[in-house]
Amino acid sequence: MSAAALAFVARHGVVLQSAHHPTIPSLAAHVAGERIKGSWWAHPKSHDIFAALVELSGSPDVVSTRLVDGKVTLVHRRLWAALATLAHAGRIDRARMARVTQEHTASGRHEKHEEPFPAWLPRGLERPGVEEAISLLGEPLAGSLLRPADAAPRSRSSAGRAARARRR
Repeated sequence: MSAAALAFVARHGVVLQSAHHPTIPSLAAHVAGERIKGSWWAHPKSHDIFAALVELSGSPDVVSTRLVDGKVTLVHRRLWAALATLAHAGRIDRARMARVTQEHTASGRHEKHEEPFPAWLPRGLERPGVEEAISLLGEPLAGSLLRPADAAPRSRSSAGRAARARRR
């Protein structure tokens, strides 16, 4: 399955680990062959899903981030330069570009670690211009990920305040 999982991520460029999204595919649903209701851990193909995720976590061609809606998102190497350009241009929240990893501790706990963007990017990565970067993403993906060019980057706290103000 690992070769198929890597091919799936390579073909789509950006894939959610297990969350549902209208335009971005889910690796868990792909491996299961169907949309998963509830936790993928309870699905009959959970072992296959876990094996694919473990294999991808060790791949030098895939990085885990929280790029899409703060959910664990797998990004293929072919889009790293384009996403880096857009993050540097303020079109993508840099915090969502942090590399997310997990570690099993000796006590059996899962610990999540984040490596800030752009520290995880390979040295010497040549970044395209903004328009080319958007083109490399493609329309559906760009529409899902990018904030408007004239929108100022917001911190998490100011975004939360804005959302609460809209609800009042």
